[in-house]
Amino acid sequence: MADSAPEWLIEEGIGESRAILLDGDTIVAGRLHWPGGITLGQVEDATVIELKPHAGQRRRGTVRFANGELAHAARLPRDTSEGAKVRVEVTRESLAERGRLKLAQAVYSEGDLRPAPSLAEQIASDGGTARIVRRFPDNGCWEELWSEAWSGDVSFSGGALILSDTPAMTLIDVDLNDHFEALYFNGLPVLARTLARMNIGGNIGIDFPTLDKSDRKAVDDKLATLLADWSHERTAMNGFGFVQIIARMGQPSLLQRISRHRVGAAARLAMRRAEMVEGPGITLVRVHPALKAKIRPEWLEELRRRTGRDVRIETDPGLALEAPHAQLVPR
Repeated sequence: MADSAPEWLIEEGIGESRAILLDGDTIVAGRLHWPGGITLGQVEDATVIELKPHAGQRRRGTVRFANGELAHAARLPRDTSEGAKVRVEVTRESLAERGRLKLAQAVYSEGDLRPAPSLAEQIASDGGTARIVRRFPDNGCWEELWSEAWSGDVSFSGGALILSDTPAMTLIDVDLNDHFEALYFNGLPVLARTLARMNIGGNIGIDFPTLDKSDRKAVDDKLATLLADWSHERTAMNGFGFVQIIARMGQPSLLQRISRHRVGAAARLAMRRAEMVEGPGITLVRVHPALKAKIRPEWLEELRRRTGRDVRIETDPGLALEAPHAQLVPR
């Protein structure tokens, strides 16, 4: 019997939706969506609050959505005026950076209004199909991926990838502690998988160890093969071992989402672990004190509704941020 095709599975969690493209027991792609902000693919009549000087048939400016969020808007009709309503489609969600927020991007649209699409709808718009499940397979695959995004450390036999989210790019440092063969046969496939698993796009820089000319050529050829089905542009490796990749980015990667909002990400992880506990009693959730303020009352109410149990939150300064714990205790 032929192996089944990979399929997207979605957990509609508390405070977030999570999606994985599963091939057997392996996550080959992942996505993480936090509702509440304007969303990739959303079409709305937004208010023009600023227009840029123009010399052509189209204008650029800044628009405000109904939720108060701002976006840079392009391709606006020439007769657009400040204060007017204009229909736009979100082409990139906002991105948090150190000390500032990079506004979302949108373009003028003549299409139908579309509320913020769910994660399943986003996947469908990319040509995929998804199945909503209560929980992912109980093999730790999601928490392993989450931990890699949290730490920025992805190991392979013979080395590791060190991922850093910077304002300029996502930087991947290839740390090789073995021979070149470990990089070629182990590291490069893990690198290609990591880009898809964490939904990394935009400007990407990969810093390889210094290699001789023939090995640089071998890496370039291997990357071309591994990334053949992924739309991107890529430079050849220079003499210092650096490769630059440009790829479409419509929303934050898992790395960006988790590393830029660590307390919020850990609070949502606490909700996931609490929801997955089964049995009678009261759900006791123990968290680092910094997480308690991030756990919203509506999340706790949703947790009670989903589990049918009361919930108690306790703080423990000895717990790491990323190590919330959930268990059942007697009433």
